[in-house]
Amino acid sequence: MEKGKKVKQKKDKETFVEDGDGDCWWWIVEKGTAATFFIIALYASLVRVAVSYHPYSGAGKPPKFGDFEAQRHWMEITLNLPIKEWYRNSTSNDLSYWGLDYPPLTAYQSFIHGLFLRFFHPDSVSLFTSRGHESYLGKLLMRWTVLSSDALIFFPAVLYFVIVYYNQLSPCRKSDIAWHIAVILLNPCLILIDHGHFQYNCIGLGLIIGAVAAILSGKDLVASFLYCLALNHKQMSAYFAPAFFSYLLGKCLRRKYPLIEVSKLGLVVLGTFAAVWWPYLYSLDSILEVLSRLAPFERGIYEDYVANFWCTSSILIKWKRLLTTQSLKLLSFTATILTCLPSMIQQIKSPSPQGFLYGLLNSSFSFYLFSFQVHEKSILLPLLPASLLAVEEPFLFRWFMQFAMLSMFPLMRRDELVLAYVSLLALFMLIFNAPGQQTQHKIRENNCFTGIAIMYLPILCCFFILHIVYLTVRPPDKYPFLFEAVIMLLCFSQFILITLCTNLKQWTLKKPVKSEEMKKKLI
Repeated sequence: MEKGKKVKQKKDKETFVEDGDGDCWWWIVEKGTAATFFIIALYASLVRVAVSYHPYSGAGKPPKFGDFEAQRHWMEITLNLPIKEWYRNSTSNDLSYWGLDYPPLTAYQSFIHGLFLRFFHPDSVSLFTSRGHESYLGKLLMRWTVLSSDALIFFPAVLYFVIVYYNQLSPCRKSDIAWHIAVILLNPCLILIDHGHFQYNCIGLGLIIGAVAAILSGKDLVASFLYCLALNHKQMSAYFAPAFFSYLLGKCLRRKYPLIEVSKLGLVVLGTFAAVWWPYLYSLDSILEVLSRLAPFERGIYEDYVANFWCTSSILIKWKRLLTTQSLKLLSFTATILTCLPSMIQQIKSPSPQGFLYGLLNSSFSFYLFSFQVHEKSILLPLLPASLLAVEEPFLFRWFMQFAMLSMFPLMRRDELVLAYVSLLALFMLIFNAPGQQTQHKIRENNCFTGIAIMYLPILCCFFILHIVYLTVRPPDKYPFLFEAVIMLLCFSQFILITLCTNLKQWTLKKPVKSEEMKKKLI
């Protein structure tokens, strides 16, 4: 028996090497998913630490500094003021100076992180006197709060997803699992924004990944709970709402008692929201006070040179001059819902785990391209489901990742993160073309996107040329933002192509096999 086991292991190893996997992957994948994950997570943590040594948003730029100061200020406010005053303008809380504009779960997170900072360095979160605080210890502690958020929320969520995905949805080679873990944990856009620019997207995205994994494992109530937490951490998690709603509704409609199933999900949603919002449920005015902070319509329909429809088309159509804010809200809402509908209808008609993943990508793209008040950093949201589909759609993932990076390049330049940007882009290309993965990529790329792959090469040349031009050539005085506009136009054109392809792919997926048919096949 023991001899037969050893022969089988030897055979597996030989097959693994013959399939094209190099020695550099063999030791990792043979140790199992847990060991593989631990090694890659350790490396991903070291990469995050390296990036955190670079500058951050608003470093040394008074009077308002940047996102780093916003996050630190929220810790200051939540620590020193009563909970009912966190979202209220007062002499102690000037909302014009980085007032809280995320849901209550972000405020609770700021409070917990503020306790950590106050324990080691009270001056960094003292009321009023800590504004613009940039001591070495203060910055170090702030960086550690993001690293700990990754370690406690994002990394475990990815492990949960990988275990569920490869056990239930996509059985494949062990090297694919290692590669997939690497591309999710070493997502260059997420690392640059959270550990360079400085934010806590890892918390909201980690909760989303956990919710996705729960959906794939059939734990719909757990998925609803986790998704509601994500929605209460950052309102941009609403980008995924159409996908969750349509999949769960489609699934409930196929149950014996659909009304009971919908009611159970509704109770979980209401219960989670009630728990998170409990300190503000004492009056309607208090609720509206918080809600008014979550929808900053006064900022306009877009910010900076974001590669979405409204900003790109504003070159020809001056939306802000032609229409009022109220009209633009209605127009953007209608456009977002209409572009979400095809994906939603497909999932209501034929819900499936695979279709749900494509639905996440399509709904988040609709919000990024057409919703109100979109920022460059919002590209992280559609990029998340694209990374979850990376093994199945490697060409799509590489294509999207490269132009997601390019769309953020002007922001990285402003934050003086060019070196970190170039390093992470190079690291991504190395991981994507890891030994043993090139053959698999070619096999999968032959199955879809073949026509687009032909015209992809000249576009890729533009991708590299634009980086060089942006860094070395000064734009004309008459058009100081010429290169930002060109980058925006190129990225927008690619994002439109990607979302058209993924919507088409979702509608052409094979219908899910019924459980009875699956049992027959297994027998």
